[in-house]
Amino acid sequence: MGLYNRDYARSNTSYTQGTASRNDTQIITFVKETYKLFAASMMAGAVGAYVGIPLAGAIQGMMWPLFFLEIGLLIALQFVKHKPGINLMVMFAFVFMTGITTAPLLSSTLGMSGGATIIGNAFAMTAVVFGAMSFYAIKTTKDFTSYGKPLMIALFVIIGFSIINIFLGNPIFQLVIAGGVVLLFSILVIFDTQNIMQGAYETPIDGAIALYLDFLNIFISLLQIFGVLGNDD
Repeated sequence: MGLYNRDYARSNTSYTQGTASRNDTQIITFVKETYKLFAASMMAGAVGAYVGIPLAGAIQGMMWPLFFLEIGLLIALQFVKHKPGINLMVMFAFVFMTGITTAPLLSSTLGMSGGATIIGNAFAMTAVVFGAMSFYAIKTTKDFTSYGKPLMIALFVIIGFSIINIFLGNPIFQLVIAGGVVLLFSILVIFDTQNIMQGAYETPIDGAIALYLDFLNIFISLLQIFGVLGNDD
């Protein structure tokens, strides 16, 4: 599952002072470590999905407990992110679980005609969108780091509509929501990338998880869109 809330408002005074005190060398090291963790998170999430696909039916029946487990791990990560070893264990446990809970959607798509192609196209498109937004974030002179509150409000709105559609089960409404998620998290890629480049996250783990959730939500939404459009039913 995606659409996790994150603390986009970074108004804590001590946190801001700590960010301002970083020099260029520290920021470069911070950025490198963040993207290493992001790449490792992508692999851990893929392993979770691979393990979960054969168990998709059982996972679907336990989706809500697993979702709350993910949230628990994400919250726990905030408490242990400064503890070497433990922080990585919790981070990889979280991204592994996101792979597990994505497995039912992957399994359902694989069961469709041309399902493997749909998944491949969704992943390729996600990589293109993610790469393009990251490149734009680096090259643009526009500062997106002040967009935190509007983006958080938009996230809550989409979560609200997603909850409503759980009861409605309207595929057209789901397509609209998925399109909104793609747009929102594409902007968040820019937001998170600029924050990472400025060393504005407290730890590399924070930045890596932010990027991972951006990529995951775009991928899941594109997979839903391609799945609905490619479904002969």
